[in-house]
Amino acid sequence: MDLFTQLEEINKQTPLAEILRPKTLDEFLGQSNVVAPNSPLLNLLKTQRLFSLILWGTPGCGKTTLARLIATKVNAQFIELSAVTSGIKEIKETVEKAREALRAGQKTILFID
Repeated sequence: MDLFTQLEEINKQTPLAEILRPKTLDEFLGQSNVVAPNSPLLNLLKTQRLFSLILWGTPGCGKTTLARLIATKVNAQFIELSAVTSGIKEIKETVEKAREALRAGQKTILFID
């Protein structure tokens, strides 16, 4: 590690939004129809099974946070890709990483924003 990389790491600040991001589904506010007791989503999460899910909404409404919380709840790794900046190569690498994790018994949630 060179001096500039070391100084960058020392001076790195975590954004306030990241610090305040909910760590559990109980802390997740808003979208009460999605995370209410006995909601379809929570009932499926109780089974610890992953499923395909499309989250749609305006920026800042909690899509990424909810996906991260789901990954935590089902003990899955969370991989986030940008639909705008990711190319075929990166997508193939990510899918292969998820495939390798699955072979090792680790689930993966791929979140494309």
